Amino acid sequence: MGSFKLGKMTLRSLFKKPETVMYPVQKRYQPEGLKGHILNDIDTCILCGICEKRCPTDAISVAKKDGSWTIDRFRCVQCGTCVRECPKDSLSMDPDYPAPASKKSVEVLRKPEPTEEEKAAAAAKEAAKAERIKAALAAKAAREAQQGNAAAE
Repeated sequence: MGSFKLGKMTLRSLFKKPETVMYPVQKRYQPEGLKGHILNDIDTCILCGICEKRCPTDAISVAKKDGSWTIDRFRCVQCGTCVRECPKDSLSMDPDYPAPASKKSVEVLRKPEPTEEEKAAAAAKEAAKAERIKAALAAKAAREAQQGNAAAE
């Protein structure tokens, strides 16, 4: 009886389309809701480290001093927690299968050095902020002086 079932299954598989695909040449269809792998838009990333703290497998590490964001794709379980927690929405899930790899490796992304224009814009922004703080402190001192004069009268 068992050999009859085996023969039936074998004959059926001869006339059916194969279940597998030739992977590098043919891409398998991607089911709805496939999480894929994490992508980081390093230009919008502020290197806050929230993704590193929330990652359950410690696959992400952030070095703010070096300006680098690192992910170990072999430790990542594609849970999407880091994507949900990112305050600047710089992380996203690419709905594609990860590329095959023969060696374990760590992907490191570095923030690019700011250009002279960006440095000048940041310096102008800091100067404007310092001026606003100085004006606010002067206004506060003037209010306190007026209140002191009103209390003395």
